[in-house]
Amino acid sequence: MMRLVFLGPPGAGKGTQAKILSESLNIPHISTGDIFRYNIENKTELGREASEFMNRGFLVPDKITNAMVLNRLSMDDCKNGYILDGYPRTINQAEFLDSMQEINHAVYFYLRDEIAIERLMSRAKQESRSDDSPEVIKNRLQVYKEQTQPLINYYKERGTLLEIDAGAGITMISKDVRRALKLS
Repeated sequence: MMRLVFLGPPGAGKGTQAKILSESLNIPHISTGDIFRYNIENKTELGREASEFMNRGFLVPDKITNAMVLNRLSMDDCKNGYILDGYPRTINQAEFLDSMQEINHAVYFYLRDEIAIERLMSRAKQESRSDDSPEVIKNRLQVYKEQTQPLINYYKERGTLLEIDAGAGITMISKDVRRALKLS
């Protein structure tokens, strides 16, 4: 059973790599964005609670986020494993997850800021995203570092952290991930 957490800054390609690996291993790629959208669109009790916070511009409390993730991980398609993308984001969330299920590895996709900015600016142009100006991107990277560095240390202390250089091309990164997970 392969239970994985993917960590990395915006632009590191976590979602791309999660999609490739999930198809190869036949396990779901679970993003917190998808979980939130599902619960909000389907007007679940948790979705309504999350909407109340989001509509006021607040972060959704861990209690609600944890419950949504736990509900998703209890579904049948997760019985052989999963790849979490975007969760956990805090030490409290990581501790909650560990108390529920053992994570095999946290895969950290590290990327120099210059490359992340270049990738995100390119993506913004392709998708006509006005919110991806260099200043906004730099701020997103700074917030990411502040929130995620403790998680990197958390998983490193547990001996489950695998570090992948996300500066290479998609195919090379995929090979590195498989090698790190001892899949090839």
